[in-house]
Amino acid sequence: MSVQEQLFWAPLAWLDGRWQARVLMAVDARGHWASFEAGRAAPASAEILAGPVLPSLVDAHSHAFQRAFAGLAERRGENGAGDEDDFWSWRDRMYGLALKIRPDQLRAIAAQLYLELLKGGYTQVCEFHYLQHREDGSAYPGDGLTLSWALADAAADVGLGLTLLPVLYAHAGFAQPALRPDQRRFATDADWVWRAARAVNAAGRPLLNAGVALHSLRAAHAGDLRALQALVGEADLPIHIHIAEQQQEIADCLAATGRRPMQYLCEAFRPDARWQLVHATHSVPDEIEAVAASGAGVVICPGTEGNLGDGLCDLPAWLRAGVPMSLGSDSHVTRAWVEELRWLEYGQRLGLQRRNVAADPGRAPSSAARLFEACRAGSARPAGLAAWGLAPGARADFLVLERGASGLLGLPADSLLDGLVFASQGQAWEAVYVGGRPALVQGRHAQEARIAADFAACMAELWGKD
Repeated sequence: MSVQEQLFWAPLAWLDGRWQARVLMAVDARGHWASFEAGRAAPASAEILAGPVLPSLVDAHSHAFQRAFAGLAERRGENGAGDEDDFWSWRDRMYGLALKIRPDQLRAIAAQLYLELLKGGYTQVCEFHYLQHREDGSAYPGDGLTLSWALADAAADVGLGLTLLPVLYAHAGFAQPALRPDQRRFATDADWVWRAARAVNAAGRPLLNAGVALHSLRAAHAGDLRALQALVGEADLPIHIHIAEQQQEIADCLAATGRRPMQYLCEAFRPDARWQLVHATHSVPDEIEAVAASGAGVVICPGTEGNLGDGLCDLPAWLRAGVPMSLGSDSHVTRAWVEELRWLEYGQRLGLQRRNVAADPGRAPSSAARLFEACRAGSARPAGLAAWGLAPGARADFLVLERGASGLLGLPADSLLDGLVFASQGQAWEAVYVGGRPALVQGRHAQEARIAADFAACMAELWGKD
């Protein structure tokens, strides 16, 4: 062991897609995994972990400011909601929040969210960031990235990894030449997005990197998309886009282009493995085949998709095609990957009236294990990272399970992941580590009380209620 190397020993660890016993784990001086050895006694120099170790996951899709809206759009016929409440009426009400958030408020909201994500088992978040400008739509002074830096500061406050994705948002719809007045804080073009991504990457902040995003095909037309592709060129960074979330989007895309959204994207713009298709809820088999051939990944957001009534993705087909998959908490009505995986599987069970839809008998009989491992394997690319999980070269992020937690107590070791996803309630982590350092200890964060107080004060300002 080198002088700067750090050793951990776990009674169980999730290595190579299965539980292995008595695992010695070495972390290098950069905070990345150096090696793993199963079946080892604990050396005196190792830190003995109190429970089984799981990799964390990347939260691959977040709109942090929407955390301040969670729970405030659940009534029909009130607060601007009509008798018919759907995604589009929810969106109009959400814009009311977007129009009034200040930078200091965004930092408070994001810090609370990022702490909750850490407690939810995520140690990296991909922030699909389209709230860019002052309340009147004018640019902030200096580099114009005041709200981006507020998010970066919030992530640093918590110790969570952040992939910032400045969003190209230029049109209100397929046939619209510009944005609506209530979208004025979102207005960007390809040059703005590329300049923002470069500035964030040049800052050299720990645990911070940037990619780019296009809001959607309706908000970034063909010329916008091609302009951003030309600027990005062959740069190895993530490219995210909302796609095929709503049936109305399908109809509008067909009317404008003669093709469905994923078909149009794959044929006209040839995405590659850098691309992440967020939601991808409504698909046909040819589109899934095209996405699989491109190497692009999909980001599924079961909690938000359920909350907004988006629909159910064709999970069996995405799994059969081997398309890289990750999870997103999106609007943050849910903020833990355990709940997202439960929603993902249970939605399929309700829709198909079958059990263990994600399981692959003979190869991956556990639905929880197959979904978790698919999302673990799909976590690196959305965040622009080379590797993820308990693997040499990946950042040394991990979760320590509390064996006495609800749903885990008394379970045999090979059923721990099944119990965690389908039988647990509340937090199950004894500790959470980021880069080999503890971010949560005994389920608590050092700045938890201050972050919560700042968030509560912010919410009182925004909503004017106790």
